[in-house]
Order: sequence, then C-alpha cells, then structure tokens
Amino acid sequence: MDRSTGDEERGVTTPPGGLLDLLGVAATVLDSEGRITLWSPEAERLFGYSAAEALGSPAANLLIDPPNKPRVLELFRRVLAGESWAGGFPIRCKDGTVRQTEFRNVQLQDDQDHTYALGIASDQEQLRELETGLALTSRLFHHAPFGLAVLDSDLRYMLVNPMLEKIHGKPAGETVGRRPPEVIPLPDTTPIEAAMRQVLATGEPLLNQLTFGTTPSDPDPHREHAWSASYYRLEDQRGRIVGVAVSVVDDTDRHRASLEATRIRKRLSTLAEAGMRLGATLDLERIAHELADIAVDDLADVAAVDILDVIVTAADPTLPGRGETFRPLAVASRPPVDAALVADPVGEAVVYSADRLVTQCVTTGRPVLVPRLTRETLARLGSKPRPEVLARTGAHSYLAVPLSAHGSVLGALTLLRAHDPHPFDQDDLAFATELADRAAVCIDNARWYRYERNTALVLQRSLLPRRAPDRPGLDIATRYRPADDTSEIGGDWYDVLPLPGGSTALVIGDVMGSGVGAAATMGQLRTATRTLARLNLPPADVLAHLDALTAGSETSFATCAYVVCHPAGGRCEIATAGHLPPVLVRPDGTAELVEASPGPPLGLEGTAFTTHRFTLAPHSRLLLYTDGLVETRTDAIDTRLQVLLGLLTGNPQGLEETCDLLLEHLRHPGSSDDVALLLAHLLPHHPPAGG
Repeated sequence: MDRSTGDEERGVTTPPGGLLDLLGVAATVLDSEGRITLWSPEAERLFGYSAAEALGSPAANLLIDPPNKPRVLELFRRVLAGESWAGGFPIRCKDGTVRQTEFRNVQLQDDQDHTYALGIASDQEQLRELETGLALTSRLFHHAPFGLAVLDSDLRYMLVNPMLEKIHGKPAGETVGRRPPEVIPLPDTTPIEAAMRQVLATGEPLLNQLTFGTTPSDPDPHREHAWSASYYRLEDQRGRIVGVAVSVVDDTDRHRASLEATRIRKRLSTLAEAGMRLGATLDLERIAHELADIAVDDLADVAAVDILDVIVTAADPTLPGRGETFRPLAVASRPPVDAALVADPVGEAVVYSADRLVTQCVTTGRPVLVPRLTRETLARLGSKPRPEVLARTGAHSYLAVPLSAHGSVLGALTLLRAHDPHPFDQDDLAFATELADRAAVCIDNARWYRYERNTALVLQRSLLPRRAPDRPGLDIATRYRPADDTSEIGGDWYDVLPLPGGSTALVIGDVMGSGVGAAATMGQLRTATRTLARLNLPPADVLAHLDALTAGSETSFATCAYVVCHPAGGRCEIATAGHLPPVLVRPDGTAELVEASPGPPLGLEGTAFTTHRFTLAPHSRLLLYTDGLVETRTDAIDTRLQVLLGLLTGNPQGLEETCDLLLEHLRHPGSSDDVALLLAHLLPHHPPAGG
C-alpha cells in the first residue's frame, strides 16, 4: 500500500525522501544537434551549472574535456540512432573539477518525429556505495543464520528470509501478505502481535522476547524450542512509519543450558542439605528415612532404602554369592504413588534372588539403570514378581545405586518413576550416586556406633589394625597389606586414639621380625599405647614408656611415630623412635617430609626422645607409613622417598583413592614386607554455635 496517496489527496506536500532523492539523480535532454534543451535542478546541484548557463549550450563543449569529445560524440550518435547506453564517464563541473558520473542514456521522440537524447545521471561513487550497501544488506538478509521479517503497519508480512521460512515451515509465497496467526506455528500469537503493535506505537524496540513452541523444521515434531524475538519500528527518510522489523533467534541451546545450570545448582544445594540431614544422626533407621525423603524431593516418585541384613546384625558383613538377605529400612513416595504399596515391608528381612535388579546392584557394586521398564524388567523388582501390578501403577523407569562406604557395599538406594514422564538418565545416575555415597558414609558410621567391633578375630586377623574411627576435625583413611610372599604374621600397625579436648593421637609402628612373637609384641604395644594415650602424656613420654616395654619383650626392637593432633588449631606434636618421617601435604598441594628429631628404635631402654611441634593448616594432609611402602632391595631410600613425595604433590584425589594410588605405585608384587598406611585430612574448624 502506498502511504503517500492519502497525503497527496489531501494536498499535503511531503519532503523528498525516496531512493532517487537519496542518490541525487539528475536529468538532461539534448536535441539532435547536441544542445541542452532541458536541465533539471538536480543537474545544477550535481554539475554546478544553472539552467540559464546550460540551456542552449552544446553539451560536449560545456561538460566534456577535449580529449574525450570524439568518444562522447560517437556515443551521442548511437543513442540518437536508437541504441541505449549505460556507463560511467568523466564530467567537467563548473568549478573545474572532474566528477565520475554514472549515465543511463536513451532516445526520445516527440510528436513531430524530432529525435532527442535523454541522459539520467548520478554521482558514480555515491551510486557504487549504495549498490554495495544494498548487495550487503541483501546477502545478510538472505543468508543470516537467524530469522528476519518485515511487516507493514497492518502487521502483514512484506519480506521474510529463508531462515524464517524454515522456522515457520512456510515458503515466502505463502507468507507475504498474511498476518502472524496465519503464519507462525503457535496456538496463540496474541502476545507476539501485541509486542509488534507496542513497538509501532512507541518506537521503542523490544528485545529478546522469549517464545516457546515447536517448528516443522525439527525432525522431532514434539521437541520444544525457545525463540528469542526482537522487534524494531521502521521509518523511511521522511520519518513516516513503514512497519516493523523482526529478528528471530533459536535460543533453545542457551535456554536449556540455563535450565540445566539451574537444575545443577538446585541439586548441589540438595546435596549440601543432605549432608547436614544425614549427618545429624547416628540412628540407622532415621538416616534411611532421611535418604528416601531427599530422593523423592528431587529425583524420583518412589524411593526405597534396602540394607544388607548382615549390616544390621553384624559388624563385619560378607556378601554371599547367591541371593541376598535384605532389610528394607525406608520407603517414601511424593506425591503418593501406588507403586510404593508394592514395596517390601519396612523392617522385615527379605531374600532377593540373584536375578533381582537390586541384588545385581549390590553384588556388583555398580548402579543399575533401566530407562524404560519392560514386562521382563518389571518382573525383576522386589522380592516377588508382580509385573502386572507394577505396570498398572505407571512405573516406567528404574534406578538402583549401591550404598558403598570404605570399599564395602552396605545396601542399595532404589528409585522408581511413575508420575514423572521422563526416564532416568546419566545425570540422574550421577546425582543419585553422589547422594548414595554421602548416605553410605553416614550409614556406615551409624552401624559402627550401633555395634561394637569384634576384637577377638582369628590369630592373623585379630592382630591386624582396626579401622580408624571418625574423629572431630579429621577425615582418616588407613590401609594394611600383609607381605605377599609369606604367610607369617607381620608387625606393622597403626592406631587412631581419642584424647581429651577433642584431640586425636595418630600412631604407626613396625615391630622387627615376623611371626607370632612379632604379632604378640605388636599387640602389647598397641594396648600399651592406648593406655598411655588416656593419660594425655606428651609424645616423647609415651615413647619412653613404650621403649621400656619393648626392651622386656621377646622381639628386641620396634619403630614408632606418635602424633598428637589438635584439630581446633591445627597444632601437632610428634615424637619418633627409629621411624621414617611423616609426609605433610599442604593445601596448595606441595608435599614435604616432617622435620622431627629422630630418636632410636624402641627397645634400647633409657633413651631420651624429643617432642617436635608443627602446625597443620585446614585441608592439609598428614601421611604416616611403614618402611614396607618405600624400601626395596635395589633403590636408595632417599630416591624412594622422593618418589613418594612426587605421588602426593598436587594429588587432588580423595583419601581412599590416595591410599590405593600409593600402594599401586610403590608396593611391588611379591614384597616380603607388610605395609601400614594412615592418612589424615584436617577439616576446617567450625566453632560451636554461640561459642
């Protein structure tokens, strides 16, 4: 629609503003003799000659330098003969400058058969700039990787680029002249039209307006896209409103990334909350209920916590090879789901056969993920096959993750989805595994607090070091590996002892020799160390008493390192008796040997020992070890210690993984010496509330 028609009918004069005015197109007419008979005002602005100066003058004399006249006259002759000519030519202006001018020349005739030449001229440089701009604009419009459209003030499409054709699923021929509801594949385009009308009314752009919907260009017709649309009012050179321009960007990936980031932040918050809720109690049943509740809050419609029955009834579980006896401790569903009614009764021991999915999870120690449940997999849930009942509840996706702590599988967290239509995926698996790992540590702590350890093991196992207890302000990992090439009992040992005021004693030692004598001495030293620790003696005094005890035993010598750690301030005190120095790993990952005054081995009696003091910063690690870790028959001890420091430097792994790493790289197959490790991590100190 021509918006100027109404103005013209009302007699309103509007200023120039069209493309020809922008170019400054000049017009002139020559008669058959080459004299100027018509001269436009734009010709005067372009070349400098007024109409009075130009009219009647031979154009070649007025505008052309002599060297170019022959060519001009030849072109003039051809135009009068009826041949059109277009091209550039240098024109001499009134001020003496030469302007490169673009011409379009054609023949004219009047009613008396007189012949004339019409010349249309514009500045060549200006024309080239405009042509370049138009070409660039056209290329950008047609090849832009996002949708572009121009609509008139009645919101009818005037132009659409190929990308928007693809988004709408309609070619330009089916789009131009139509309104948004007829083009955009959305059930309701009212908000889009309202945005366009607002921009037309105010002139203020609207940017990054999100719209959600599907597109015929996606192979998956149900995949939802996020479109970011921006709207701009268009005006011509005269300031008249022409319409509205629209750009449409497929923002699906960024939008999904934003949603994923939000989901990750929420899950990290859930994990932090889970740590507080699960760690607030040592009651096994309450921990299980908290875990199930947390799981249905953010992960599943139904959650069940099944613990191996042996975990509840014994302190040292072993996993039978066929089938497992479980004790369901908690079941939760939110919202209430019928599938929860099919779960096994809480608190009653049940036997799951070897083909049950939860048994597979516990036996292998690996998660079991079934994104889409079938009749066959439904039949492998619970202690009794009830696939029809479960199918009617809407259960469609299953996930089981082991509850593992310190290398032992304690049970499993099993999850179902029934109302949530999305199947479990790898992200859900990672989140469930992290949640289960945290819960397993708390379950493990609870069961050790619930039951006392059996201290009367068979000879070889009874004299091996106990699992280090959890101590305030410290994370601790330990390892013991017997010699590979002998069945004799070694004398390496370690201990973690509670001291008054929340302090902890870390002890490691090595009784010389092997066999029953060494084992007996090791047992005596451990017992004596525990007794002396209760007296809260300085490390040097503890070693002095142990020295006297060792001198009276059947085994002559032993080495020992005794460290007292005060987690609240990170203060440590150490005394050593012929033992290799501990390794301190600072928070920045640098590792060094603790410089302590080395005393002689235990058993010489009457030797004075020295207490050395040092400080641990939060997140520092302290490694105590026996010589079986670093000593070999071929390498110098200093070389091996440097290898040890290298393995610990910059090592970001957890305590358990670090112990395994050291044993893997430093302990050789067939070693004739046993090894004990004690690795402690100093946690940041959090003063009690109000204190």
